[in-house]
Amino acid sequence: MLTTDDFTHFPLQMWEKVLSKVKKAVVFMDDKCAEALHWSGGAALLLEAGARNLKEFSSFEACAANEPKAVFVVSTLLKGRTIDIIKDIISLSHFQYCVVITTVAHSVHLLANNVTTEMESNPVFEQFEEKLCEWMGNMNYTAEVMHVPVVFAPVSQQLLLTPMFAHLFPLLSPDLESINAKRPEKKRFGSLVDVDVHSLPVELQLEIKSLAAVLNSVFEATGTREESFAVGPMSRIIAGELANHPQAKNRRKTAPNKASIIFVDRTMDLTGAVGHHGDNLVEKILTVLEPLPGHVTDVQVDMLELTSLQRTPDSQTTLAPGCLAQTQSTAAQSLWEAMLTNKHKEGVMEVRRQLVETASKEKLPIKMSMGRVTPEQLCSYVQLFRSSWGSLENHCGVLQLGLATAQTLRHPSLPRWDACLAFERLLLQALGDSDFPAVLRQLLPLMKPCGGEDSAASGSRSRDDECGPDELILLLTYLYSLADEAQPTDQDTEEEELEKLERELIGALTLVITLEPQLSPLLQKLTGCANPEELTTERAHTAVEEMFETLRGLSHTRDHLKQLRSVYTASDGVHQATYRPFLQQILEEVFHPDRLECPDIEHMSGGLTDLLKTGFSMFMKVSRPHPSDNPLLFLFLVGGVTPSELRLIKEIVSAHKPGTQVLVLSTRLLRPTDIPEMLFTTQRLLPDIGF
Repeated sequence: MLTTDDFTHFPLQMWEKVLSKVKKAVVFMDDKCAEALHWSGGAALLLEAGARNLKEFSSFEACAANEPKAVFVVSTLLKGRTIDIIKDIISLSHFQYCVVITTVAHSVHLLANNVTTEMESNPVFEQFEEKLCEWMGNMNYTAEVMHVPVVFAPVSQQLLLTPMFAHLFPLLSPDLESINAKRPEKKRFGSLVDVDVHSLPVELQLEIKSLAAVLNSVFEATGTREESFAVGPMSRIIAGELANHPQAKNRRKTAPNKASIIFVDRTMDLTGAVGHHGDNLVEKILTVLEPLPGHVTDVQVDMLELTSLQRTPDSQTTLAPGCLAQTQSTAAQSLWEAMLTNKHKEGVMEVRRQLVETASKEKLPIKMSMGRVTPEQLCSYVQLFRSSWGSLENHCGVLQLGLATAQTLRHPSLPRWDACLAFERLLLQALGDSDFPAVLRQLLPLMKPCGGEDSAASGSRSRDDECGPDELILLLTYLYSLADEAQPTDQDTEEEELEKLERELIGALTLVITLEPQLSPLLQKLTGCANPEELTTERAHTAVEEMFETLRGLSHTRDHLKQLRSVYTASDGVHQATYRPFLQQILEEVFHPDRLECPDIEHMSGGLTDLLKTGFSMFMKVSRPHPSDNPLLFLFLVGGVTPSELRLIKEIVSAHKPGTQVLVLSTRLLRPTDIPEMLFTTQRLLPDIGF
């Protein structure tokens, strides 16, 4: 029987195809493919397969005369900038043999070249092979161009990420305005639910078709016939593309295995993605530690504790950082799974237990201590390994995860996590008692500019646990996503009051941002400025105004749903008001013992058969496919999944249907600040696909 292991092994099977080409070659790889490789074994895989070197995919790279073979691995179409970079590298080198591997299917290349007919051969790749020989300077040299979907990063036994689609995000109301602006008035869409794939910009169409082709290749390789379901406008489009994929139709006729896949838009539940209620160690690690350069998911772990180097301004650039992806060690993988899917306290305890156990095995002089786990305690255990290089090398994976935990627990910004959590709880209670402007007004006193050197300045921010601009933006997103849950009042009065309050908030937040001594990555993307010197008050004010335009539409993302319209449970006088995760509601519907049909989980694989069943159901009982019909369930979260949601999924499946195997697929593993970045700064309609 098919298991989730068959799918988590798929990425490595695809990398095997790449490895078969790299012997005696210099490999050039772009960031997205490098991130997928990072979670599948890293550069060691290529070097062990005989690669001579691994270089960045950049026009500034080249090879020496004694390096005649190159392999290019790219996540983009073979068009535009991608072609320019390949040509630049070849012209500066002396290659006689070039292999180009793209993760984008040939069918998508045809569409990008305005060819709509299906072809058995690969004319786009064949033409590009000729170009490669021209650039190498001899038509008798060897050139190969192929498609290999090295797209998935197996982050855990429960989770596959797609770095190539990390910036794919469901559309929002401003996107609908942009789409409608280019259409005749009579053909404009009333809501995002009405938008079809052909009305989207070409770049986004190609990205969605590329994702459908990737998913089809997974099901093809595993002999799987999927039943697709969708919740949300973008999910409907993706599921529809998968259902209509030319190769998918043939595969579904003969595939021996069955599975269900539910696509869910992240915008169905933004509250859970920006909130601080997750109680998960990895969520905090991803939030406070710096991202690994060129990566979306992994972070930098400071390795200084494992050396005898002194901490100086230059020590950080002297020593290569550690990371969370530990593919070489079974013990480290086990620890990572525990950190990812357990509660914060359990995760921290497991880190200590593994460090103590590892030190004891190596007969290092460890001093046992019980009670609360402290960062100093974890660091003292890690430092024991400095004296034994053999032990350090054998257990480097566990030590990196231990250091990541210690550095997170002592990070100066961590108190702000607890401050945000406390305020979110207050806001949840207030929503049930007051109108929206009254609840929103509670954010105004938090909007304090940085105190600078004079930390005693009146009305300024000085303590570590006080909210900075990033936290304020998260709280605004959290609250606006729940705006419809507030107590209704006179609509005209409320709108007038809200408009006046928003002007105050925009002014206050603009002041906070302009007085920041350093701009966080989120603020840099929001304002388009790399440092405070570039940032003018006018520029900050414009960015904040645009942000509020998007915020106003967040409470309407579930308006089209019939049943799962709320993620809020009001207080009943005995129990406090609570947030009820959207994913929890979906899974409870899926695993309901009566197999109830939820109108919001739309079946997308049926085509004409499904339409006929819908017609017959008016006058007779018709059995439609249900997500729980199959022993294997995929959840594809379009726009990202949080670590705490992974734990939630695991707990619900164990409680409701223990025999079911569930694998989560998603575009990225979220930290809270990722959501405002994608809501307010990402070009959702114009993804970068290599044009």
